[in-house]
Amino acid sequence: MTSAPRLASSIDAPPGDGSVIDRLVAANRAYAAGFVDPGMGARPVLRVAVVACMDARIDLHAALGLELGDCHTVRNAGGVVTDDTIRSLTISQRALGTRSVILIHHTGCGLQTLTEEFRHELEMEVGQRPAWAVEAFRDVDQDVRQSMQRVRTSPFLPHTDDVRGFVFDVTTGLLREIDPGA
Repeated sequence: MTSAPRLASSIDAPPGDGSVIDRLVAANRAYAAGFVDPGMGARPVLRVAVVACMDARIDLHAALGLELGDCHTVRNAGGVVTDDTIRSLTISQRALGTRSVILIHHTGCGLQTLTEEFRHELEMEVGQRPAWAVEAFRDVDQDVRQSMQRVRTSPFLPHTDDVRGFVFDVTTGLLREIDPGA
């Protein structure tokens, strides 16, 4: 798998250097210059969907030994299973052939520091209540169990027998499997 050129780590670009998005678009041009169509379809080779937190410290492909085309990846704040996650998994399974689901939360998640009060504060600031829940949690293991249960009980998902949940340790890189019945 070919990687894009590494971008400078500074988010605060000096004046005149363009925005972060400009830098990303420039990196894409460099990537595209050497890009070769891999000639693959949208169906993941391993027939697995990975649901994980959007945390920038987690390189899912590297952590799981995955290559381009191996899986579908669904990422969101906390890696929680929401209605939109179920929507993505349903399309992944019913239209694109996935059969397994791996859920990955992680240590030190930002959702462990928020509460639903975040929604109230946002409503007060912008004058409109968000239609979505924050899905904050205190116990990462219990939230993984809840996410596994949401996948396993969804009437839209035909393949719920191979659903497993893990917590990724951001300091060691190791996965710890969560017992759904504990």
